[in-house]
Amino acid sequence: MSQELNLFEVSPRDLFPYRRGNVGVDYVHRFDSGRPGPHLLVNALTHGNEFCGMVAATHLLDNEVRPGIGTLTVSFANVQAYESFDAAQPYDSRQLVHNLNRIWSDDWLEGPRDSPELSRARALRPVVAAADHILDIHSTSQPAAPFWVYPDSGGNAQAAQAIGRPAIHLVMPDGMTTGTPLIQHGRHGSDDATGVALVVECGQHFLKASADLAVDVALDFLGHFGLIERQPGTPVTQRRFELLETPVIKTGAMRFVRPLVGMETFGKGELIATDGPDEIRSPCEGCTVFMPAKQAIVGRELAYLTRPL
Repeated sequence: MSQELNLFEVSPRDLFPYRRGNVGVDYVHRFDSGRPGPHLLVNALTHGNEFCGMVAATHLLDNEVRPGIGTLTVSFANVQAYESFDAAQPYDSRQLVHNLNRIWSDDWLEGPRDSPELSRARALRPVVAAADHILDIHSTSQPAAPFWVYPDSGGNAQAAQAIGRPAIHLVMPDGMTTGTPLIQHGRHGSDDATGVALVVECGQHFLKASADLAVDVALDFLGHFGLIERQPGTPVTQRRFELLETPVIKTGAMRFVRPLVGMETFGKGELIATDGPDEIRSPCEGCTVFMPAKQAIVGRELAYLTRPL
């Protein structure tokens, strides 16, 4: 076993007991309090090897967390990819064919293409559309500090700031240039969106600390909207960054100039990576790198290049 595989502090568990939901879609569970209030969706496993979301979702279900007002929906998204997990190749189960977090546009969902991810997104489409507020739980391949990701619309910034943790915010003023994520599906992707739709990146995929944070943030999210009683956390100093560019890997020869895990900074014009004949350089002074690719896979995102706000 390689040194890297010693990082497995969280392992997959059998999700078959959660398959039978109650909304006509496998692995989706909805609880209506019968009292007026918002409809919240907590979504896990948009990517199959991001175990922290699985831990948070099963925590809510196993502990019978139920809303005092409004409605709570808990979903496991890409279960097929999750079930393909192989500890010898732990990053391969991120997806089977398509990135489930880039195909939430009408072009993809209503088009002729097909894949396990597209079939699942089409099944989940009414589930996502029904939610007033969404928390999509993710993790990162590298052991970077946890952070929020959200479009610069609606009440996203205010909700993330009020929830408090994690302390780092990645703001997408123009959404994603590489596709449409789940949190920008339908009404949540409009400039006048009134709901909240957040991604929380909880830390490295296989660490217990990431799973613990995912549980805490899920409960904080429910508490923020009043579905459960939840004491506010300790205030933290928050740092916000604006997404500028998301270059896509063009060749298997892509290399960063030095090992990156995320949150490294570069001066304007400084070389960040080479990708075949292309040079990826910092677009601004103090450019901060988020989510650098762990492997040079053509078509995947090389990194998120940001500037501090």
